[in-house]
Amino acid sequence: MTTETHTVAVLYPGHAAENDYPLIESALGGMTATGQAAEEASVATVRLPVIITDIDSDEHTVEAMRAVGEADRLAQGARRAAALSADAVMWACTSGSFLYGWAGAHRQADALAQACGVPASSTSLAFAAACAHLGATTVSVVASYPPEVAAGFVDFLGDAGITVAAWRSHHIETATEAGELDGDQLFAMVRAGVRPDADAILVPDTALHTTAWLADLETDCGIPVLTANQVTVWQGLRLAGVPIPSAPLGSLFTGVAVHS
Repeated sequence: MTTETHTVAVLYPGHAAENDYPLIESALGGMTATGQAAEEASVATVRLPVIITDIDSDEHTVEAMRAVGEADRLAQGARRAAALSADAVMWACTSGSFLYGWAGAHRQADALAQACGVPASSTSLAFAAACAHLGATTVSVVASYPPEVAAGFVDFLGDAGITVAAWRSHHIETATEAGELDGDQLFAMVRAGVRPDADAILVPDTALHTTAWLADLETDCGIPVLTANQVTVWQGLRLAGVPIPSAPLGSLFTGVAVHS
């Protein structure tokens, strides 16, 4: 049996819910590839080092969130990621990518990849890829952001070919406040996004702690729930060439959609 270690560097703006990533890393653990004879089996260990990127403000405003994703800030993070010999790099900020638009988010990811020399993407692009993977063409969006920021995510999804059946803004003004939401508040917020015409519920803020409740959220809502830190890791593993393991991290990691 051989052991392989895969590293996905996570560029994370400021401090709010970055401790979701060690939880995901623990949930993934050492995964044995399926379909192999025991003597040929390989165990994949996933590392998710978090690189905190510089920010001037954690306010949930269009101006502040666009500033978080400026090229010079990401370039600094990319240099630190390159020193880790990462297999892939993820820009773990939804608003700091979707507020640049569909084309701008791709340019952002391309610049990161060029700077790091490895595949790169962002949370916004990961949401689009996750919806495609699950066949979720119509979704509900539950956003912690104020309406003007949340609307930017709705526009971004539209450009990705995803229909937003309904969206809710919860007017949380800063990433710090979002990171302080407890489980009861999170469940109430996400449950409000359940709609009969939605294939999945999208929760776009990486400042929200969601990892510990992913399986229960899907059971509660009856459909796949895609959250920012979850889709970030999923996309990073794909870019790193790691087969997605089965883990208690929602439908993306089980391959089975949840139905009510």
